[in-house]
Amino acid sequence: MLKNRCVKIIGAGLAGSEAAYFLAQHGMKVKLYEMKTIKKTPAQISNNFAELVCSNSLKNEQPLSASGLLKKELKALDCFLLKCAEASRVPSGNSLSVDREKFSKLVTETLKSHPNIEIINEVVQDFDTSIPTIIATGPLCDDALFKYISSLVGDENCYFYDAIAPIVSVDSIDHSRAFWANRYDQGDSKDYLNCYMYKDEYEIFVDALINAERAKLHKFEKIKVFEGCMPIEILASRDKNALRYGPLKPVGLSKKVEGEKPYAIVQLRKENTLGSCLNMVGFQTNLTYGEQKRVFRLIPALKNAEFVRYGSMHRNSYVCAPKCLNVYSQMIKYPNIFVAGQISGVEGYVESIASGLYSAINLLQYTQGKPLLSLPKTTIIGALMQYISGTEANNFQPMNANYGIVECQNIPDKNQKKQLILETSLKEIKKFKEKIYG
Repeated sequence: MLKNRCVKIIGAGLAGSEAAYFLAQHGMKVKLYEMKTIKKTPAQISNNFAELVCSNSLKNEQPLSASGLLKKELKALDCFLLKCAEASRVPSGNSLSVDREKFSKLVTETLKSHPNIEIINEVVQDFDTSIPTIIATGPLCDDALFKYISSLVGDENCYFYDAIAPIVSVDSIDHSRAFWANRYDQGDSKDYLNCYMYKDEYEIFVDALINAERAKLHKFEKIKVFEGCMPIEILASRDKNALRYGPLKPVGLSKKVEGEKPYAIVQLRKENTLGSCLNMVGFQTNLTYGEQKRVFRLIPALKNAEFVRYGSMHRNSYVCAPKCLNVYSQMIKYPNIFVAGQISGVEGYVESIASGLYSAINLLQYTQGKPLLSLPKTTIIGALMQYISGTEANNFQPMNANYGIVECQNIPDKNQKKQLILETSLKEIKKFKEKIYG
């Protein structure tokens, strides 16, 4: 029993911040290590915690969607970061999107002012495996630290490439070639700026996109890209109409422009509360900065676009969870060590938050000498945690929230099935919470 001992958390990203708050609220003394004031990863800009680097969207809120149900599960468990997201949200239809700066600032100020949390600005390169610790470095883990972690769990060379979408200034957009609307009229407000293209404009854009120069990556690495964050130029190269059936689909928007239905539509989402900056939805890219400016300005509404941030691509590392973690996110060989967030093999912002909370719950149980807790596959969190620890190691890839991994009886009607999953899930979450609080 390790009651009243100090715990360490390495990384103040989404998973680490959620874990730190939960443990501190439960009376644990937390040493939270964060390196970004000394050394930033290629995707980081701010010094604040829980920085959202790829997008400001936490995805769909509809309870019958997998991402919506995940949020409901977290809300039922009093998730700290979800409360911060609600307090800093910006309109985006049925999605939960936040003002990144406000969100990170709120998380940072709360953690820094907590009496049970000590912030340590340090580039951690190794750690004592006898001290209860949560590794929550994120996928851009420092090279020296990831090398040390690999020495503990075995070097499986697990990685994939992730990409970031550009952000443009709203004042630089030609609004005569765009209109505000939500797809399928979801939500009460019009939260997306729709930059439309006709067929000839789309074809010129796609040809330029496919042939544009891409930023160089390490020659010795086989490029593995996560499907959920596919660079737009790679998607376009698969088929010239792939974008029209993906991020540029012209459906769900009834507006006709000059009597003609748009052939393709680029959607821009508010990046901050003021709406002064817009994120290019689905435009994750590895084009060089110069090519991004040239090619994306072929979109008529963006012909004079000013880029507040260009898109980029970076390598994400993760451990082979089925070989080294149990269902509690605990290292099999080193029971004092728990792994949370994207480095554990979950993919997505909310999934990382869920992983951080789940790991913190089990670290608390462990330090108090109580049985560790798992959730069944009938919940999104449980299905996700059981997937990353129990899937076939040789085929292991990062996973996000989806109904494909959730256990449920076969019901032909999809909505009825989703409703049953929702009801079953929340009942299981309630039981889980009762075990935590006694």
